[in-house]
Amino acid sequence: MDITTEPSPTGERLDTDNSEISRIGIVGAGQMGGGIAQVCGLAGIPAIMLDVAQAPLDKALATVTRNLERQVTRGSLSSDAMQSALGLIRTSTDYAAFGDADIVIEAASEKEAVKLEVFKQLLPHLKPSCIIASNTSSISITRLASATDRPALFIGMHFMNPVPAMKLVEVIRGIATSEATFQATRALAARLGKTTSDAEDFPGFIVNRILVPMINEAVYTLHEGVGSVESIDKALKLGANHPMGPLELADLIGLDTILAIMHVLHDGLGDSKYRPCPLLTKYVEAGWFGRKTGRGFYDYSKNPPQPTR
Repeated sequence: MDITTEPSPTGERLDTDNSEISRIGIVGAGQMGGGIAQVCGLAGIPAIMLDVAQAPLDKALATVTRNLERQVTRGSLSSDAMQSALGLIRTSTDYAAFGDADIVIEAASEKEAVKLEVFKQLLPHLKPSCIIASNTSSISITRLASATDRPALFIGMHFMNPVPAMKLVEVIRGIATSEATFQATRALAARLGKTTSDAEDFPGFIVNRILVPMINEAVYTLHEGVGSVESIDKALKLGANHPMGPLELADLIGLDTILAIMHVLHDGLGDSKYRPCPLLTKYVEAGWFGRKTGRGFYDYSKNPPQPTR
């Protein structure tokens, strides 16, 4: 893809999209980065996944392979399609691998300092027309964009977890994001089989502005002894027809991520209703982040997982 600039009648430089995105870079090989790589491969789009070391990249590729093998077993994917998808996913520990990327999707941890360091290392290797999309679930797109050399080519592209199964992508424009960047990003999401929801650049955007405070309230309900882990999750699954209880969902997302989003909401909106529950903070301080660490509101060393409180 090549986004060039043309002068407007007022002399301002405007972005013009000349072709579709054909090469994708992904920063981060965690749950989100691996999932994004998987949907890129299935959509027939070459993707390079980057992380600081080869070990997380190998782990991500193994997870993608297992996911695709399950689809083959279920009959929803052919073996040839699986091999084709895997063949389109490459890995690297060197940002120089993104030299010909049309878009780089940043899927690093939900910490602003980490993301800013990623952009610092990333920018020298990008061609001028390359879009940067952040998979942040709550941080200001305008503020992140201002730390780069291309605010007009910077956008939020928030995938849901798990990426292969969830159909939604939130698309968030910063104040400087160009219309061409916005349209190119929405078109890419459609090619990846996703439905987009356009959100304004406010803390938490749409999904997490609603979802994460609900999870935080569930933790308060546990903290205050209103219900046990099991009874809270059962109540929401059977009483509100949720596919997963809020504490079970928190473990899937990652309690560290939930806490980070609550801090963004509390700091950005200044309302006490977004104050993180002290029990959530304690779990994170203990290193109990949920499924990714084997322990959160449930102990995943047991089969089936058992409540930890």
